[in-house]
Amino acid sequence: MQLVRGIHNIQPEDHGCVLTIGNFDGVHLGHQQVINALVDRAKALSCVPAVLVFEPQPQELFSPSSAPARLCRLRDKYSLLEKLGVKRLICVSFNHKFAQQSAEQFIEHLLVEKLGIKHLIVGDDFHFGKNRVGNFSMLVQAGKKHHFDVSDTASYKMADCRISSTAIREALEQNRLAEARDMLGREYSIIGKVFHGDKRGRQLGFPTANVLLKRRVSPLNGVFAVTVSTINGDYEGVANIGARPTVSGVRQQLEVHLFDFNSNLYGQCIEVTIKHKLRDVLKFDTLAALTMQIEKDSEQAQQFFTQSKK
Repeated sequence: MQLVRGIHNIQPEDHGCVLTIGNFDGVHLGHQQVINALVDRAKALSCVPAVLVFEPQPQELFSPSSAPARLCRLRDKYSLLEKLGVKRLICVSFNHKFAQQSAEQFIEHLLVEKLGIKHLIVGDDFHFGKNRVGNFSMLVQAGKKHHFDVSDTASYKMADCRISSTAIREALEQNRLAEARDMLGREYSIIGKVFHGDKRGRQLGFPTANVLLKRRVSPLNGVFAVTVSTINGDYEGVANIGARPTVSGVRQQLEVHLFDFNSNLYGQCIEVTIKHKLRDVLKFDTLAALTMQIEKDSEQAQQFFTQSKK
């Protein structure tokens, strides 16, 4: 799948596509219905099925302190959309200058001049342009002028569809992992690159693979039984997602201890699938107390996997 980073990188040969616009955070079952319709429409028109997303997401720019936790990063979104048949992902840098352009400029410069869209699929609550004056009705009228069709995402979603990224976040935050899985169409996982940490886990006798969560917040916090996919194979383990209060941690990260694993994961991308919550993040008075708890966490995680296989 082609990744276009920035409007300035849209080439003349990229002209002509069937497009949908949105955050597509999590690429859940509701999103998948829309993407399936996008791909079908693109085939009918002999066009490229394309998705346009903004980085950062608008709310992260305007209200960073209250922006919702991300279900997935751009890397994850790319992989999930590619599997669904999307051929072009256009990532537009969302900044204050871009947000100040008029709704008419958004349509005529980006959608018509740059992308040459043949069909647009968006939600009927989609707003764009300075002061968010652009709306679905304006797009329909522009389509008549510039010869592209517009359809509403709701017309492609499942009947009585109550799936939303917000509902999935709430399910994850409240430890309703099965409910989140049913809305996502897969188990929730976190993908990231392993980096060199402070090696404290190794000093405690529990070496961990550390993944920096490159998002403001995670929808999950706590200690979990997990499975980990690596280039060396799949492993079971126990993971901590949080700010590590016992060692005065300030940034949220993922630390995962893999069972029966002795290799090196530094620099490798791993996928950590959340299976079961063991406990909340706690602050311990001593490293010795933390070590004892990690031992208990590992035992509980192994018991979970043993029981789940019966």
